[in-house]
Amino acid sequence: MLTLHRAAFLLPDPADPTAPSIADGAVVVRGELVEAVGPYEELTAAHPGARVRDWGAAVLAPGLRNPYGHWLLERAYHPDPREEVGLEPVADGLAGSTDETRCGASARRGLQRMLGYGVTAVAGPFERASVRTAVARSGVVGLPGSGSAGSGPSGSSGPGPTGSSGPGPTGSSGSSGGGVGPLDPLAVLPLAQAVYGRVAAGGRADFAVFAVAGGAGGAGAADVAGVGGAVDVEPAAGGCLATVLGGRLVYRRR
Repeated sequence: MLTLHRAAFLLPDPADPTAPSIADGAVVVRGELVEAVGPYEELTAAHPGARVRDWGAAVLAPGLRNPYGHWLLERAYHPDPREEVGLEPVADGLAGSTDETRCGASARRGLQRMLGYGVTAVAGPFERASVRTAVARSGVVGLPGSGSAGSGPSGSSGPGPTGSSGPGPTGSSGSSGGGVGPLDPLAVLPLAQAVYGRVAAGGRADFAVFAVAGGAGGAGAADVAGVGGAVDVEPAAGGCLATVLGGRLVYRRR
């Protein structure tokens, strides 16, 4: 079945400053791949039988890459809600632990919470077998550790933070090379550095839908359209509305 995802603002490749953006854009998904990207009116006319998911006044962009995966999945502990200690990662809660069952369960919860921030790729290294299994089974793209938060698929890369560091939990700081950092990459990185890959025909359908930063989400597409239909909007940190991973809707804000 074809699914057409419509959003007021479509940013197919935020890491490329020359890439066009689209007001009132759409992405057509067949199976786990993107079949077409373009203006909504053109794509809905070309695919009249597609199921439509209309995300309204939101921005659709590639999924995000979390560069702090090693710390978040191998050292921080993600509590089970039944433990009634909150949902925030417990810093170094797995440090020194040899209980692989507990580590794997924590990693699965951490990955699920990352999906709620639009994360579709996470950087290691992942040294624990239980964590590697959790990443592989989640569908999230597992990446080796890297010094660049903007690394993309197939050897491509976007601009990295060039050695800059972002604030981590509890006031600590971490580098983009896999130090301490938050579940939400947009809390510490601009969109161009946080995205993984691009939304393009023939590519895997990994993308996310966000509320628009600065209150522009209340405007119509025409109100923020630039020259040639380009749009100048940014996703809001913590504003993920939906995450699509391999063509599947794996997270939707309630």
